[in-house]
Amino acid sequence: MKSLPGKARKLLSTERPSLDHADLDTYPVDELVAALIDDQARAAVAVKQAQGAIASAVEAAVPRIRAGGRLIYVGAGTSGRLGLLDSVELYPTFSWPSERSIALLAGGQGAVYRAVEGAEDNDGQGAADIERLLPNRNDVALLLAASGSTPYVLGAMRAARAAGTLTIGMANNPESPVCAQADIGVTLDTGPEAISGSTRLKAGTSQKIALNAFSTALMVRLHKVYGNLMVDLVPTNAKLLARAIRLTALATGADEAACETALKACRYRVKVAIVMILLGVDADTALQRINSSDGDVRTALRRE
Repeated sequence: MKSLPGKARKLLSTERPSLDHADLDTYPVDELVAALIDDQARAAVAVKQAQGAIASAVEAAVPRIRAGGRLIYVGAGTSGRLGLLDSVELYPTFSWPSERSIALLAGGQGAVYRAVEGAEDNDGQGAADIERLLPNRNDVALLLAASGSTPYVLGAMRAARAAGTLTIGMANNPESPVCAQADIGVTLDTGPEAISGSTRLKAGTSQKIALNAFSTALMVRLHKVYGNLMVDLVPTNAKLLARAIRLTALATGADEAACETALKACRYRVKVAIVMILLGVDADTALQRINSSDGDVRTALRRE
């Protein structure tokens, strides 16, 4: 998460030295850890202050994603890695198709493990990476940059906007280009870091919280959750198989044996198992009800 060089750097609140911890290197370990944790807590406050913008982003994204659009995350350095993390977790959590959750990182996939010098300064590459995806009006691009002025991200935004893609800018400095030029700007004003300029600290934490809130709220609106239960997970291992049984039991009140029997009959699709048990129908009927209800368990459970 680097910022612009030279004079522009002085304008960024994320780059200014913190007045709270000018002697940080002299702190005893317990005081040092406490200072870092206390500073991180401010990340949640910054996200709370951006709640309205995040809600607007969700509302704008829902109809596009329902129409078949994709989520496209774009960032450099820590911001890019956080976007990648959010994108890959949507499949196991919500059965969201991987091809509809794409992360672009300045410097390519190798930059996940090692910084690629100069990659974030290449606005042309950002535009080219977006254009390769053939973006359209149903897609949603999340443009992430702590500084709010990363050229790679701004180039990607330019190409996304030209294609009519919804652009959501997320940055940690007020009045940043990323937020100003996006259709919806989400400013996470975290201020100076405890360690000057190290935006992998609370700036990064605020982005993680904001991305979690955005993508999770989006998935709730897409009927991936019943009540507050994660009913569209993909049970790909023993832990998740046990979770599928437990979620079915919580949703239906049935015992685990009955839940496991229902899940086996419907190939471990939790939503289908819930409808099977609560309506006393077979797997095919339950699946038909789920499909005709756009995946909404509550609608599928309504008796004619």
